[in-house]
Amino acid sequence: MTKVDTNLYNELKSRGLLYQCTDEEALKAMLESGKPITLYEGTDPTADSLHVGHCVPYTILRRFQKAGHKVLVLMGGATAGIGDPSGKSEMRPLMTKQQIVSNIEKIKKSLSVFLDFEGENPAIIVNNADWFDDLNYLDFMREIGVHFNINKMLSNEIYANRLKEGGLTLFELGYMPMQAYDFVHLNKQYGCTLQYGGADQWGNIAAGTELARKLNFVHGTDVSLVGATNPLLLTPEGKKMGKTEKGAIWIDKDKISAYDFYQGIYQTPDACVKMMFALFTDLDMSEIEKLIGENIVEAKKRLCFEITKFVRGEEDAILAKNMSENLFADGGDDAPIVKIERAEISDGIGFLSVMVRAGLANSNGEARRLVQGGGVTAGGEKVTDPNLKLFESDFENGSLLLKKGKKSFVKIEII
Repeated sequence: MTKVDTNLYNELKSRGLLYQCTDEEALKAMLESGKPITLYEGTDPTADSLHVGHCVPYTILRRFQKAGHKVLVLMGGATAGIGDPSGKSEMRPLMTKQQIVSNIEKIKKSLSVFLDFEGENPAIIVNNADWFDDLNYLDFMREIGVHFNINKMLSNEIYANRLKEGGLTLFELGYMPMQAYDFVHLNKQYGCTLQYGGADQWGNIAAGTELARKLNFVHGTDVSLVGATNPLLLTPEGKKMGKTEKGAIWIDKDKISAYDFYQGIYQTPDACVKMMFALFTDLDMSEIEKLIGENIVEAKKRLCFEITKFVRGEEDAILAKNMSENLFADGGDDAPIVKIERAEISDGIGFLSVMVRAGLANSNGEARRLVQGGGVTAGGEKVTDPNLKLFESDFENGSLLLKKGKKSFVKIEII
């Protein structure tokens, strides 16, 4: 039997990972009892991969699993068919069942970064389509829907934006009862007593604990469920983290290079660095606070390395770190390489076409605008003439480092 770490409650509190709880004293008692509990976190598979922002709850589930507790990951095969209205001003686009199934299979790969699905205490993936597909609508509304008061539901923050826009549908109102029923069902099937999720899910999570209480009264049972949330990882502008100007910071290696992943983490706002350390690393909080207090830039570099190592492995972390350091030192030893045949430059080759070949621009027109904007260098010198031609003499030892802005660089080599 897996030994249970009774210090988990203190760890969650000290790292700032417990934000709201329906019964914190009960949660504390559960986690300090020395007995394993079963908990779950739910995700609607609305994409075929996860980005860093999606993974905040999984970093917490990881801590529960390491502490000896049983972890369930609920894939919303049924609820994704509606779409969570939380924080949305428009109804989510409807997904086909085929899209949902495909996304679930692909997301499983990303989850293995955070959770162990083998060994003596494996995490389990469940899909709420497995029980909702067999439920009769009338039976569900008679047994479950009767316990939901519309006035109370509409006062919940998860529906605020949809109400404000005047477009909330009956379809979307069904989301909260379904998520609440998930908790009740998982308690019956797996003995699950805790649901953990993002703070934006507070209304849905609390609805599950309330539904269990009402069903206790109806059936004479004594089921006690606890709901808890983690704080959201938000930028100073109030936006969820996980995306940058260049796109999402994907967990799947096939969707993003090690360098772009590393640089995406580096764009973490200073105000979010402490929480990112707390979530994605096991560094002691005193060490984290010392790092941030002494030098925020060096702290962010350490954060980039630690998270890249955790998600992608140490080899990728070292590669990305070296590429970043070489970029700013103008060494470019680990820069992506694009090869040009010597014959192509015998009479000179247009600089704009080289930028397109290097992937620094999508077209000659875009390349021209970048050059005219002063954002491109070649061999460490700014390029200002869009009609520039490159000759073999411009290549030192047969190579030339091109840089667009501060974060994109490519080495051109003559072959």
